[in-house]
Amino acid sequence: MKARSSRFIFRAVSGFLCEPSKDDSSGSLASISALSLLNTGEYEARTGRMYKPPPPSARRKNIEFEPLSTTALILEDRPANLPAKSVEEALRHRQEYDEMVAEAKKREIKEAHKRKKIMRERFKQEENIASAMVIWVNEILPNWEGMRATRRVRELWWQGLPPSVRGKVWSLAMGNELNITPELYEIFLSRAKERWKSFSETSSENDIEGASVADREASLELIKLDISRTFPSLYIFQKGGPYHDLLHSVLGAYTCYRPDVGYVQGMSFIAAVLILNLEEADAFIAFANLLNKPCQLAFFRVDHSMMLKYFAAFEVFFEENLPKLFLHFKSYSLTPDIYLIDWIFTLYSKSLPLDLACRVWDVFCRDGEEFLFRTGLGILRLYEDILLQMDFIHIAQFLTKLPEDITSEKLFSCIAAIQMQNSNKKWAQVFASLMKDNKEGDKNHSPALKS
Repeated sequence: MKARSSRFIFRAVSGFLCEPSKDDSSGSLASISALSLLNTGEYEARTGRMYKPPPPSARRKNIEFEPLSTTALILEDRPANLPAKSVEEALRHRQEYDEMVAEAKKREIKEAHKRKKIMRERFKQEENIASAMVIWVNEILPNWEGMRATRRVRELWWQGLPPSVRGKVWSLAMGNELNITPELYEIFLSRAKERWKSFSETSSENDIEGASVADREASLELIKLDISRTFPSLYIFQKGGPYHDLLHSVLGAYTCYRPDVGYVQGMSFIAAVLILNLEEADAFIAFANLLNKPCQLAFFRVDHSMMLKYFAAFEVFFEENLPKLFLHFKSYSLTPDIYLIDWIFTLYSKSLPLDLACRVWDVFCRDGEEFLFRTGLGILRLYEDILLQMDFIHIAQFLTKLPEDITSEKLFSCIAAIQMQNSNKKWAQVFASLMKDNKEGDKNHSPALKS
């Protein structure tokens, strides 16, 4: 039994496909046992025979290397005390080995081509960014008002802003209708610091629990908690990170600047993206003006009536562009608020990879709130085939946590395919008509507003 086991071990290791002959059973089994144990001394002690290695002539003469793995052993000749391979068997082993080597080479070549393609695309992207940066710096930014709406600039804008000019373009595109100055930011930051100091001296955990909702949302504790959950993989906004205090300051100053809005979860992601692209005071100015836009104000103030209108407008274009998926969602009573709220609250900075989210921001600054909902439809179009196979729970889970391998090329290709026009009406006209229907009376709402 032990000899049989040794035989199978030997065959498994060496890849030899032929059993030893019956008339050589005693000698061959002893040899197999010796080879499997890889111990010549033990072999001699057991059998009383001296182990004789096969003569050099018995080894394969054309071998150019020692086999480094069991794959190469298939080409080795058997030891002299075992039956030699037949010509057919040797040819078959050679063919099998050549096939394995060829397959390995194919995989290696394929991987090499893939790496080269990635490098070519990266170099091309870097060249495009470099050339685009020159155009933005030397031609567009110095003549901003006259060039921002031209076709050439809009096309260049769509391709993504160079990181070096991104913050500047965002600031110019968002504007400063609130007329906030760096000095005003310092004033509100000082108030926030005084408030935090007073809060920490006079408040306890029990006070926080008993405080009003507005006080809790404006509190240092809640802001601290949210900051720790902002882009955790980057480690730059967490305590001890280079941007922790900066993010804390911008959010704290805003709660003092707009106590009617206060601090709301999701704001930290928007402020963080701005901080990564702008100086502290400029980030605050952009942050305050951005959150003063009608769509952001409606969501952050949780204006339920206005949010319903945005959802209704979204569904109009959802049905127009993706009718099959729209009906699939309707069959499960899956409404836009389930996935859109998180996307809009953070302007996709939490849902998409950061570099891709910044590119969404680029075009959002160009096109306004319409592009936020167009991006949502682009995501649904990108994953339409997958979503059509899912039920309510799996759709909600999927859209809450999108795949991490989503690329800008695929997403923007899908966004470009979305037509924001319904019965010759664009987004602004559809939204305006929904607003008009609402003003005519609560009892005569448009069917699109029914939840």
